[in-house]
Amino acid sequence: MFVQTFFIVWRESIEALLVVGILHAWLRHNGTGRGATGYLWSGVAAGIIGAGLLSVVLMRFSAALPPEGQDWFQAALILAACALIVQMVFWMRRHGRTLKRDLEQGLSESLRRGNLWGIFAVAAIAVMREGAETVIFLQGVIASAAGTGGQIAVGIVSAVLAAGATYGLLQLGGRYLSWRLFFRLTEAMLLLLASALLVTGTGYLISLGLLPYSEPLWDTSFLLDDMTRLGGIVAGLTGYRAMPDAVTVATWVLYWSGIMLAFRMQARQARPVAQASA
Repeated sequence: MFVQTFFIVWRESIEALLVVGILHAWLRHNGTGRGATGYLWSGVAAGIIGAGLLSVVLMRFSAALPPEGQDWFQAALILAACALIVQMVFWMRRHGRTLKRDLEQGLSESLRRGNLWGIFAVAAIAVMREGAETVIFLQGVIASAAGTGGQIAVGIVSAVLAAGATYGLLQLGGRYLSWRLFFRLTEAMLLLLASALLVTGTGYLISLGLLPYSEPLWDTSFLLDDMTRLGGIVAGLTGYRAMPDAVTVATWVLYWSGIMLAFRMQARQARPVAQASA
């Protein structure tokens, strides 16, 4: 639980810092004054508050459900978190290069119209997007693993502090850690985490009777038992199972086949654009 929480909050916090850093640097460079900067920070605060409210709504909604309804809701949260993680990875691969330009264009258009509330909206939407993703990811992780509130709190605080340090290294340039390397490494870790959530989600569907149960196809507990501490961490981060059944194996095959296909399709779509720009 701690490792999953730490990684999700760390990754999303760095993305949020990147977005806020781009917006703040552009406003300072264009000499818009403290008034515009005030709208920026107000938008950041509104985005954080909005994400917090979403978390409260999800927790209260889950608590209000009967036991069977909670199982369905947790299964839905886990699968939704998996889908959102995959969507986020491919969205960043498609739009990461133009993220800075798109944010700056939004600010420029707001200032051209003399609409400072547009700056507030750009910041609020950008931060709310990152915050909402974090909330749903964490809710999915919490639903998929047993853990304590203390683990979650320590993971969040540690991740935010680590995100600040990592962002500082990234801002120094490519000497120690480049943005390109950071996103490539973390997208691989996110895809593994999405696989873990999908495997857990299919386990919920089996327990709910929507998918068939079968005996394990093999046993690799002698190499790594997913019931041990180390094995549990690996299982929570990758979807590894020492004794997988047919549904779990099919989940692995379908998931990674779909990911590879999506990579190829995205590469084909990007090739004409790269040739045109060349």
